[in-house]
Amino acid sequence: MALPYLLQTMKLGEAPVVSNAGAGANRPLAIEARGIVKRFDGFTAVDGIDLSVPEGAIYGLLGPNGAGKTTTLRMLLGIIDPDEGVRRILGHDRPHEVAHTIGYLPEERGLYPSMKAYEAIAFMGALRGLPLAEGRRRGRELLEQHGLGYAADRQIRQLSKGMAQQVQLLGTLVHNPRLVVFDEPFSGLDALNQGKLERMMRGLAESGVTVIFSTHVIAHAERLCDEVAIIAGGKVPFAGPVDVARDRIRPQVRLETRAADGPWRAALPADARHEGNFWLFSLPASGIEPLLRALIEGEAGILSLSIERAGLHDAFVAIAGEAAARALEQSPEEAR
Repeated sequence: MALPYLLQTMKLGEAPVVSNAGAGANRPLAIEARGIVKRFDGFTAVDGIDLSVPEGAIYGLLGPNGAGKTTTLRMLLGIIDPDEGVRRILGHDRPHEVAHTIGYLPEERGLYPSMKAYEAIAFMGALRGLPLAEGRRRGRELLEQHGLGYAADRQIRQLSKGMAQQVQLLGTLVHNPRLVVFDEPFSGLDALNQGKLERMMRGLAESGVTVIFSTHVIAHAERLCDEVAIIAGGKVPFAGPVDVARDRIRPQVRLETRAADGPWRAALPADARHEGNFWLFSLPASGIEPLLRALIEGEAGILSLSIERAGLHDAFVAIAGEAAARALEQSPEEAR
């Protein structure tokens, strides 16, 4: 999905990246938070969170509903202030000073139903300092670029829910933000529009824009993110590259042998279990080579052997615990 303004005119003082891989390496931080805390009526919703989001990265806040994701984003944006801790956004201690360079799509979607689609986009841009006339021009052009040109003059009330969500998304981007914040952006979207949004987010990062989004869907975080913060119960037990999170769990080995028994069995790790025709176990710390040697010398007759790296779901369970993982899986699609 082309983004004519963001992808053609955005300049961050860094050359646009071609890939998101390693986006955090040697880059200044778009967002930095240290020890931020937020309490509501004695309840601690966010409890001492630290975040470091590199410029140009796609960064995910991953956790179940009610974990503190929305509260964290609102503190970062300056919508609410932390009770403790500090935050720094695009080099500024006061988020409002750089509000015109930030795009924010809240979880609560809402547009004035009597506005025409292109006017709604222009209005959202005007809230971020974009002249209204320029916003109207860009609004029409963006709608055309995204296959919605025919709906430019339709009122929001005349649009489907999915179309209205796309209009609000374009309004979030019309002023060429350097930082885009999405709160549960995939909520309510069908599979087709989820795919479009994923491509758009990758395009933003490739043009140098920093993208941070919250989600309770592991698949989105695993496909998109350079780095994630796993959040549960208002705390962040892990924040860093997705690969580092996955490496918290040793790769799993799946072995099939011709021989059912023999001296080679002694070489299998203690956690090896037999399921059907396969042996399943964690990759030994010594690596696969000593095991292969023992299997060959013991005439096990290797029929197949595969090594599978742990997924982000397994990493989430190991880091946040079974209860948080269950809450993640039970999070309703439309819930906060």
